[in-house]
This record gives sequence, C-alpha cells and structure tokens, in this order.
Amino acid sequence: MATRSDWWTTFRRPSLWAAALGGGVLVSSLLFWYRYLDDLVRDHPGTLPWRLIEELPGAIYCAPLIVAIATIGWYVPVSRSNWRRTLPVHVATLLVFSGIHTTLNWACRVVMFALLGLGPYDYGHMPLRYLMELPEDAIFYLTIQGLVAAVRYYRTLRDRELSLAQAELRNLRLQLQPHFLFNALNTISAIMYDDPAAADAMIAELSELLRVSLKTVHAHEVPLRAELESLSHYTALMQARFGDKLAVAVDVDPAAADALVPSLILQPLVENAVRHGNVSLLGQGRIDVRARRDGDQLTIDVLDDGPGTTTLQGKGNQGNGLGLSATAERLRLLYGDAHRFSAGNGGSGFAVAIAIPFRPCAS
Repeated sequence: MATRSDWWTTFRRPSLWAAALGGGVLVSSLLFWYRYLDDLVRDHPGTLPWRLIEELPGAIYCAPLIVAIATIGWYVPVSRSNWRRTLPVHVATLLVFSGIHTTLNWACRVVMFALLGLGPYDYGHMPLRYLMELPEDAIFYLTIQGLVAAVRYYRTLRDRELSLAQAELRNLRLQLQPHFLFNALNTISAIMYDDPAAADAMIAELSELLRVSLKTVHAHEVPLRAELESLSHYTALMQARFGDKLAVAVDVDPAAADALVPSLILQPLVENAVRHGNVSLLGQGRIDVRARRDGDQLTIDVLDDGPGTTTLQGKGNQGNGLGLSATAERLRLLYGDAHRFSAGNGGSGFAVAIAIPFRPCAS
C-alpha cells in the first residue's frame, strides 16, 4: 500500500504538473473555440471576451485538481478484484472534484467579469448548476483515469520485459562463470604433475581472477578498465600454461578506458581465441584485443591468427561456442538495435567485432 510520502512524492512530480497544465490548456482552448464558434454560427458576435474568461483561466486553477485525481487514480486503481473497495473512492472523488471545479468556475468568472467591467456574471441557479456540470466533469474524470490506466499498463509491460531481460542476463552470467572455471581447473589439472611451478602460478592467477570477478557479480556493466584488469589475470593464467608460445597484445584507446561495457565480455572471447587459434592447434599463436572510441560508439575487436572457420558468421549469427552465443545474446538484451556484433573469418584468422553505445562511467 502506498505510504503518505509516496503520495506526496508523486503529487510533486514536475512532469505530472506539466502534463496537467498542458492538458488543461488543450481542453480549455478546444472548449473556447467550440463555444465562440457556436456563438458566431448563431449570429451572436462580440462574445470573444466572455468566452475567453469562461474557458481559458480554468486551465490554471484546474491543474492541481487534475494532478490530485491522477495521483488517486495511480494509487487506487480499479480492477476486477478490488472494484467494490475502490469504486466508492472514485465516486466520492468525482463528486468532490466536480463540486470544487464548479465553484471555482463561478468564483473566477464573477471576479474577472467585475474587474474587467463586463458587468455581473450570471451562472444561473447554483444547485442545478452543480448537477448540470456533473456529467461533463464525469467525462473529464474518466478520461484522466483512462490515461492513468494506460500509463500504468505500459509501465507494467515495460517493467515485466526489463525483469525478464535481467533474469536472462543473470542466467547467461551463471552459464559463463562455471564454464570458464571448469575449463581453467581442467587446464591446471592437465599440467600440475608435469609442471608444478606453472600449475602453482595458474592457481594464483585464478584466485586473483575470481576475486576481481566477484566485485562485479551483480553488475551488468563495468568500466572497460575493470574488464581489462580481469582479462589481464586470465591472460596471465594462459601464459603460465603456454609460456612464450602465446602472445596477447592489448591496444586500448585511453579515451575508451572509462567506457561502460558488459561485465565478463572480453574473457570469453579471448578464451574462444585460445581454444580455436593457433596456440592450441599449432603450439604457438597470437591474440589481439583492441578497443576504440568512434564518435558515440565504442568498438571492441578480438582477433586470433588461427585457421578461422569454414562458415562465415555475421550479425545475428552467434557461432557454435557458448562464449560467442552468450556474448551475442547479452549484447542484444542490453542494447537492442543500438549495437553491432559479428564473428567470422577476418584477415589471417578469426575475428569478433563489437560496437556498443559509448557511455562513460560515473566518476
């Protein structure tokens, strides 16, 4: 249930007040033109100042009423399950709104007609005037509640889609983390008897890598420099295994170091290059990692010098490996159509190219 502070916070939102004032001006302007043109159609010229006073000031003093009933509509929605409890609240609110609205109309017009020397203003028999204005106010009230319901429905759909996307991202991270961990442990196990020193160095690097990774376990995006720190531990892990046979060159534009990137984006791509590049196939190879700012885009490239693949893969084709498919899916969930992803033969080996919106992290 909404607390008092929730109601007050919503009531004070500038966007709500701007929408209320804009809507009031629009409705008042339409009513003014309808009433004034109706006078002209009936051959009653000279009523312009009267119609202006009758309709346009209402846009200002009705704004608080619109904000109030919109706030009530947001926190007291009518649904199939609660209509017996909430419908009386809206009926009572409508009656209060109509009474206040009609009273303000009468007071404003009486005062302004007198101030502008237009003579006394006759609003008719007031008890009947309240009944007369009620149907029109009811239409206005229901229109506002319909708009509030539409906004609420849109927000619910958007929040549901966001929750599903975040759940998918969490699942993808959970897939990548044990996948990498098992591969690293298998590598250590394979060399621990033949080269205990290398295995010991790999365990130390794995420990550091896990420590760094745990810092961002709940973050979908991290600064590129943090991702590079994580990558450095992974490449040290691999170089402890392959020694000088593996060369990893990292070339990052300083202007891109603070850009936000998906967490755990580089390591799966480099791991894929290690497993399918020349270092695993021929015993010696090179991997290049590049990052550049290109206008409002951040571009990331991971290239190896392996034999590539017989099937070229472009945007939308994620390849056969878990690292490539999970990376492509995470990019889709995070950036939608605002990103580019390609994976396939490029030059002398296999190349992965990524472009995402450039957004610097908050300092």
